[in-house]
Amino acid sequence: MIQNGILYLGVLLLLTAIVAYSEKKFKDRKLFKIIPGIVLIYIFGAILQTAGVFGDSTSNDVVYTEVKNLLLPAMLLLMLLQCDLRKIIRMGPKLLLTFFFAAITIVLGFTITYLLLKGFYAEDTWKAFAALSGSWTGGSANMVALQDILDVPENIFGYALIMDTINYSIWVMFMFWLVSHASRFNRWTGAKNSAVPNELEVSNEQSEGKIGFSELMVLIGGSIFISAVCWEIGNSLPAIGAVFNATTWTVIFASIIGLGLAVTPVAKIPGSNEISRVMLYIIIALIASHADFSQIFQAPIYILSGFMILLIHALAMIFVAKVFKLDLFTMGVASLANIGGMASAPVLAGAYHRALVPVGVLMALLGNLLGTYFGIITAQILSAL
Repeated sequence: MIQNGILYLGVLLLLTAIVAYSEKKFKDRKLFKIIPGIVLIYIFGAILQTAGVFGDSTSNDVVYTEVKNLLLPAMLLLMLLQCDLRKIIRMGPKLLLTFFFAAITIVLGFTITYLLLKGFYAEDTWKAFAALSGSWTGGSANMVALQDILDVPENIFGYALIMDTINYSIWVMFMFWLVSHASRFNRWTGAKNSAVPNELEVSNEQSEGKIGFSELMVLIGGSIFISAVCWEIGNSLPAIGAVFNATTWTVIFASIIGLGLAVTPVAKIPGSNEISRVMLYIIIALIASHADFSQIFQAPIYILSGFMILLIHALAMIFVAKVFKLDLFTMGVASLANIGGMASAPVLAGAYHRALVPVGVLMALLGNLLGTYFGIITAQILSAL
C-alpha cells in the first residue's frame, strides 16, 4: 500500500508513460483502435485504487490536490493558445440547446427511475436523488447546497455519494472511450459538423516550428506560473453562492488569459499541443486514482438506479442526435458539462480538439450556475410522486 505522496505520483506518471509509449509503438494494434490510451490510463488507475495500491493518507491527498490543481489551469491555457473564440460563437445556438436538453433528460431519468423503483428505496430517498441531480446537472457544490436546502439525512445522502462516485466514474470513462468513435457516430446521425468543425480547425503554423529546449521551458514555466497566479487570485476572491468558488474563478481566469495570449506571438511558440497532452494524461491518471470501484457491491439498488438514470439520459441524447443530426462532440460535452462539471467537461472537449476547450468551460460554467435549480425542480417532481 502506497501512502507516500511522491511515490504515489511516481506510479501514476509511470503508468501514463507506459500507456503513452505503447499507444504510439503499437498504434496499429486492435486494442488501441478500440480503447484509446486515455481510457486505458483511467481503467488501470481505477484498478490500482480499487486493489488498494494507493493508501488513504494525507500525503497522497495533498499531492493529488496540489498537482491536479496546478496542472488543470495550465493545461487549459496551453490548449487555448490556438483558439479563436469568434469561430466558436459562429457555431450558433446548437450548443446551448443541447446543454439544456441534456439537463432535462437527466431530470427525466431521475423521475422515471424513482417512479419504477421507489418501492425498493429507503425513506427520504427522493431528497438524496434531488441532491444528486443537482450534482449531475451542475457539480458537487450544487449537491452540497441541495443537501442543506432539503435537509437530506446523512445515511440516505451516503447512497447519493456512492452513486456519484461509481456511476459518475464509469460515465466519464465511457465518454472518453467514445471520442475515438466520433466519425462513425457523426456519419450515423448525418451530422454536418465533425467532432472538430471546419471553422475551428487551427492553422498548421505552430506545428511547423521546431520544438526545442527554450520553447519547452517557456511554455511549461509560463503556464505553471500563470496557473499558480490564477489560484492565488481565485483563492483571494469571495465565493458567490454555490457556483463561483475558488476553482471556478481560477478556471475562468486561466481561460481568459489563454484566449488573450492566443492573439499574441505566444501562440506561435511550438510545443503547446504536446505539453498540454502530457498534462491531460496526468490529470486523467489522477482522477482515475480516486475512482474506487470497490463500493459497487454496496447498496446495489442505488448503483442500479444510477445506471438506469444514465441509460435514459443516453437513449434520449442519441434520439435527439439522430433527429437533429448532431455530432458526438456536442452531445458528449453537453452531457459531461452536466454530469461532470468544470473538472471534466473542458478535459473531454480537449480530448476532441484543443480549440474546443472553451466550449467545455462555458457549458460547465452554465451547469454550475443552474445545477441547484434543476435539483430543486427534481425535488418538486419526486416529492409529488
